[in-house]
Amino acid sequence: MNANTYILAQLPYRKPFLFVDEITSVSENEITGNYRLPEDAYFYQGHFKDFPITPGVIHTEIMAQIGVVCLGIYINHNALYNNKICVLTSTEINFLKSSFPGDKLTVKSKKVYFRFEKLKCDVSLFNESGDVLARGSISGMLTDFNPNE
Repeated sequence: MNANTYILAQLPYRKPFLFVDEITSVSENEITGNYRLPEDAYFYQGHFKDFPITPGVIHTEIMAQIGVVCLGIYINHNALYNNKICVLTSTEINFLKSSFPGDKLTVKSKKVYFRFEKLKCDVSLFNESGDVLARGSISGMLTDFNPNE
């Protein structure tokens, strides 16, 4: 099983809250992945009236899912088998440009550190033209997870 297939299978999300289409490259220190914004996504229905743009919180979630959770799965590939998932603990994001329905977005993330089950990354979000839409740092923590409790 290749890294893309493995990581996608381990993600703790499902549609409509899954914001990862593919992982295009991954190593112990960085990850790149893509997500295409569906034209009929639920969050466009009221944001903004007659001029849908992607909410910043969705940009943040795309960056967190690809840039921290997917990289965390790769770094600690046994995390979910040990009933652990990576949950968001902090963000500091600067929003620079908007994205729109149908846009294909790319996340590039570089590990700052992974210690004591905490992963911190510098993450950037790009559109298909290569414009930076957002950048900042995101941290996640591996935490115990038991869906039956």
